[in-house]
Amino acid sequence: MASHESVHDEPKGAAEPWVGEGSADGVELPKPNDVGALAFDEYTQGGLGRHLGVVSTTFLVVGRIIGTGIFSTPASVTESLGSVGASLMFWVLGLFLAAAGLCVWLEFACMIPRSGGEKVYLEAVYKRPQLLISIVFAVQAVALGFTASGCIIFASYIVVAANRTASEWEERGIAIAVIISVTLLHTFLPNWGVRGMNVIGVIKIVILLFIVITGWVVLGGGVSSVPDPHANFRNAFAGSATSGNLYATALFKVLNSYAGWSNAMYVLNEVKNPVRTVKIAGPLGLMICGILYLLANIAYFAVATPEELANSGLTVAAFFMKRVFGTAAQRALSVLVAISALGNVMTVTFAQSRVNQELAKEGVIPFPKFWASSWPFGSPSAGLLLHFIPSFIVIVAIPFGDAYNFILDLEGYPGSVINFLVVLGLFWFRWKKPDTPRPFKVWWPIAAFFMVAQAFQLVAPFLRPPGGKGDTSLPYYLYAVVGIALLAASVVYWFVWWVAAPAVGKYKLEPRREYLKDGTAVVVYKRVATAYGR
Repeated sequence: MASHESVHDEPKGAAEPWVGEGSADGVELPKPNDVGALAFDEYTQGGLGRHLGVVSTTFLVVGRIIGTGIFSTPASVTESLGSVGASLMFWVLGLFLAAAGLCVWLEFACMIPRSGGEKVYLEAVYKRPQLLISIVFAVQAVALGFTASGCIIFASYIVVAANRTASEWEERGIAIAVIISVTLLHTFLPNWGVRGMNVIGVIKIVILLFIVITGWVVLGGGVSSVPDPHANFRNAFAGSATSGNLYATALFKVLNSYAGWSNAMYVLNEVKNPVRTVKIAGPLGLMICGILYLLANIAYFAVATPEELANSGLTVAAFFMKRVFGTAAQRALSVLVAISALGNVMTVTFAQSRVNQELAKEGVIPFPKFWASSWPFGSPSAGLLLHFIPSFIVIVAIPFGDAYNFILDLEGYPGSVINFLVVLGLFWFRWKKPDTPRPFKVWWPIAAFFMVAQAFQLVAPFLRPPGGKGDTSLPYYLYAVVGIALLAASVVYWFVWWVAAPAVGKYKLEPRREYLKDGTAVVVYKRVATAYGR
């Protein structure tokens, strides 16, 4: 159980002073303004306690960012942009945007050092209408918080490494085994799950270092199969694309490869000295990934032309290994990329289950006491189950091809809406509560830079691509429209549950605090009859 220890050794004001009554670091916190809000100490009670140090938290960030994107995405980025120079510039731009977003999240995380990430930050800012922002976030987090893509990518690379052709259902079977195994590991052996993520994080860094060092050897003229490794860098911007949609598409893909810089913020209840640790682990993890990403791209361009990379499809790293070392190395890399995909599934599952548990504590999803449970070993077992269900459904029910690609595109758009609301909320909160202690404060032009980028991501899907065709046979704008519809549906759900049904049924929803056996506090809404409704 965490009380004053939750912000031990943190500066005064590290615990956010409007989230609930209680105390933090000796500072008494006033009662909450929100209906049903728990005290700060109540949010951090239960579970595994604070067991993640700087190293494990850094690997949470590294493990989430380095999935399979850096091994495949450079091909599609190069195909969109058309030149080496433009591609490298976009990888630098993506790093700057990720760093800007990290700074925004750090300011909030240091004010409110508890699990949940943007869920917590949105609730701190958008208090009215009551519970609306919590439900909007909950719907998109639960419905779209799956890890099906990582499981399927693992399956496809394992099949390549085995040098055989597998049917679609054989790949689905492997993917199902992955999501089941990861869920069981985090549920019953949570400490081993953390160790596993750390080990795979090291493997990911070693893989990229190997590619980078190999690239240096190639650039130094040490590989006879690449006679002119400097050719792509002499006129680096020749053939650059001229379509705005192509640049927008490339930026989406680059940013998706950097996704995960906020992963540590989702699990702060389990981080030792959370303010100090996240200020170290977040930037360190992103810096490690950013440097390796840039050097890996240079290595790719040292051995292949933009046309060759573009035509290599999803196997750019395998193409690199084949060109330098031969077919056997290509198959060996497939195993390593599969391991990287597995690590990504492990870190996403670890973090998302904590977000699900925090949503349950708020009482905004049905059966909150069940979903908030940490039975039997202190892990968020029910939150893991809630993450497993949509992941399993997507793996089993969605056919490969256009439908599956559409689901993956859909997954990202509501996230951009949430990110935009978070950075907008930062500026609003700066204006509304300028004297609130901020252990970390982002320079406002950096936050503005991130805000403009998020606004661009909201508009870009509606820019007509060349020929009017996106990456599926469906209308190119459809995933954005469906994403907006999902968020709108969450608003309708809030209105029916919180406003319309109580008015018609002449009752009000009254929050009650209830406690689970491990001390976890949960808000449960009870119907209380009233002659006049709400």
